[in-house]
Amino acid sequence: QLPIVESGGGLAQPGGSLTLSCTSSRFTMKEYVIAYFRQAPGQERDRVACIRRVRGSVNYADSVRGRFTISRDDANNTVHLQMTALKPEDTAVYYCARGQYCTSIKTFDIWGPGTLVAVSS
Repeated sequence: QLPIVESGGGLAQPGGSLTLSCTSSRFTMKEYVIAYFRQAPGQERDRVACIRRVRGSVNYADSVRGRFTISRDDANNTVHLQMTALKPEDTAVYYCARGQYCTSIKTFDIWGPGTLVAVSS
């Protein structure tokens, strides 16, 4: 069983919405920084949204701020990424990862297998 698993990807139309979920059966999500990254074909893996441990402060990439919302459900040990007003350029494989600092990808040590989000009419 994978330590982190994402779910909720799929096909959406431009302007539509999708919600991704990330959960773990191995560790308690609120004790770590949890972030969503995305990687489009031929591009680098970029951080989309991040939620910090315990108090859950968040930050977002400029490209998604105001459209995406990251949140944590401690009762279900899950971190969600609600995506609205989707654009074709949001198309990518989205990864959930566990880390120590939002701003340092090197501190992310456990990654999910990824889930594909495709935005197209």
